[in-house]
Amino acid sequence: MTSDLRPFQTVSSRIAWSCPWYRVRQDDIITPDGRPGVYNVVEKDDAVWIVPVTAEREVLMVYQYRYTIDEWCWEVPAGSVKPGQTPAETAREELREEVGGQGGDWHYVGRFFLANGICNEVGHIFLATGVATGETHHEAAEVMHVHRVPVAKALAMARAGEITDGPSALALLLCADRL
Repeated sequence: MTSDLRPFQTVSSRIAWSCPWYRVRQDDIITPDGRPGVYNVVEKDDAVWIVPVTAEREVLMVYQYRYTIDEWCWEVPAGSVKPGQTPAETAREELREEVGGQGGDWHYVGRFFLANGICNEVGHIFLATGVATGETHHEAAEVMHVHRVPVAKALAMARAGEITDGPSALALLLCADRL
């Protein structure tokens, strides 16, 4: 169901804070009931998540330390779309950097919003099958270990809540029927 109705009116906008990875936009608004208000929006570039499957039917996953939560998380390769890149170009680059993945047959699975109550970031999901592996090229702040996980086990981990990175679990589950 869609609607052309836009219940909020934006009066003005300004960037309240920014860093290299995202910024916070503060909007003065008129709410649907006519009252003035303020809404803060985290503006962030689109990102990609890739479910890479080898010819041996293994998902290339990373076990990555996340500073923000001080925990290790199971994830599929992912990354932010850089200016001038398409999501597909970013997906191929992130696959190569994070797990050394190359080649394969690529399929665009779909898009989703990561935190649509506060953020405008769009996530794009790709499935890559028949992926070969090579050398990784991790960024300095990426602390991760690459693992080859059988497809059935990766899906079971997502269904059991063992993959606590929501976008990674979603990507695996959305690809399940194609695996």
